[in-house]
Amino acid sequence: MAAYDWEKEFKAWKWNVPEHFNMGYDCCDKWADDPKTANKTCLMWESEKGDTRKFTFAEMKAASNRFGNVLRKLGVKKGDRFLIRLPNVPEFQMAVLGGFKIGAVPIPSSMMFKDHEIEYRLNDSDAVAVLTSPEAVGEVDKIIANCPSVKNVIIVGKTKGDEVDLEKEMKAASDKLTIEKTKSTDIAFFCYTSGTTGNPKGAVHEHRWGMGNDPNALFWQAYQKDDIFAHTGDLNWIFPFGNGFIYAWRHGITTLVYQGRFDPAKWYSLMAKYKVTNLASVPTCYRMFLTVKDAEKTYDLKALRHCISAGEPLNPEVVVEWKRRFGIDILDGIGMTEIMVYLSNQKGMPIKPGSCGRPQPGHICAVVDDKGTPQPVGQEGNLAVKRDDPSLFREYWKKPEKTTECFVGEWFLSGDTLRIDEDGYFWFAGRGDDLIKASGYRISPFEVESAVNSHPAVLESAAVASPDPIRGTIVKSFVVLREGQKPSDKLVEDIQDHVKKVSAAYKYPREIEFVSSLPKTQSGKTKRKVLREQEKDRKQPKKL
Repeated sequence: MAAYDWEKEFKAWKWNVPEHFNMGYDCCDKWADDPKTANKTCLMWESEKGDTRKFTFAEMKAASNRFGNVLRKLGVKKGDRFLIRLPNVPEFQMAVLGGFKIGAVPIPSSMMFKDHEIEYRLNDSDAVAVLTSPEAVGEVDKIIANCPSVKNVIIVGKTKGDEVDLEKEMKAASDKLTIEKTKSTDIAFFCYTSGTTGNPKGAVHEHRWGMGNDPNALFWQAYQKDDIFAHTGDLNWIFPFGNGFIYAWRHGITTLVYQGRFDPAKWYSLMAKYKVTNLASVPTCYRMFLTVKDAEKTYDLKALRHCISAGEPLNPEVVVEWKRRFGIDILDGIGMTEIMVYLSNQKGMPIKPGSCGRPQPGHICAVVDDKGTPQPVGQEGNLAVKRDDPSLFREYWKKPEKTTECFVGEWFLSGDTLRIDEDGYFWFAGRGDDLIKASGYRISPFEVESAVNSHPAVLESAAVASPDPIRGTIVKSFVVLREGQKPSDKLVEDIQDHVKKVSAAYKYPREIEFVSSLPKTQSGKTKRKVLREQEKDRKQPKKL
């Protein structure tokens, strides 16, 4: 393969965003309406129990049309928000596409969120409906009386009371749908993102978002028309939502979706069974993949040709070991809820293990200071992208002051600290705002601390990222106990279990250290940076 000419591609890129654009039509119907691609498989699905389902673009068009008609029957109209609380099931894609088509605004939401986390999102977004399953509706039931905007709870499965039976409604609905004439700048969906202080923020994305991530699809994912793409994550997070769904279907690519817990051996078998060509995952999962002895000899992975990683920095040892065992480079990238991966290693580009790569064509990036001034080679600063980038979020929902804070002049500031080397490669240094990146999740220390502090034995705490040889980074809490309480292994377990009960389980601190006090500023703010640096000094990452 000819070497990738980054300079040529970057200079040649031109954006062509139309005035009117609907992401639902673009990701499905355009393929279903073409006789050459109508019967192409868009989705292969398998569950942990071994159940399987398969859909062509024509079948997905009909199903998502029915869902759009169900929403309209329930009174949902253009601009209305609805929360999706589903696992990796095909109804997730149907709901998103059906919502897009009528101009409604889906809000993907983690199945791990507890009642108060769901309540906040429903009330902050003024959502008019919730789509969930019998297994997950319990947390919704606890708080639905506190959410006056919600008119319907739609269930994928057995219903009770006045819940809406989706299967019954879908059977009665027409598979013909009049698509709303949306503008490319109309709101398409939200994803809530954590901050270091305060409540989560709804990052609002427009219908042009899928198109705005074409450089991601073309230069990072490097699709070929007969690819079978798989992401190991849950669709309700923006990395798999984009790369494992929206971008793939925009380009007519077949996807594999698995409903079940991540297990490296299971995923090797899935890749062999479905002849996966393109794999997307997070560093934690790649490290777990490498713990399976002789996987490259045990499983038939001849079809696998392309691997990408994001969610947190990928340590160089994994890149080298994956290449040695599988003969494939893992192309690392960096992005966030506000703007998906826009800086990455790219197919055909020389790889510098540990580097985030370079900006994808179409995305103008820089490392800047607090005033938005680009920094010289080697100087650390805030990773920034031009504010007119079509893949960038519009705003934080109902939080104009938070929106304003992350823009300086012509730049959106990511909050990630990076430097650029003499070859134009970007290198991650850390989060400037204390946000913890662990196991592919972006975790707010504020939310972890709130959960830990609600334990009756805890006076106060601080949560930071701590190096870990397998996961790369874990959440660690430094805990000051109330008077009369004594540290113990049992208390560690009690606090961890408590956090899992009152917040999403992925936020719980995998390590807890009891301390007599926390480092503070004169104004009383906890110096998390001091604790992070302390952890780095104590626990230098071990080679895999």
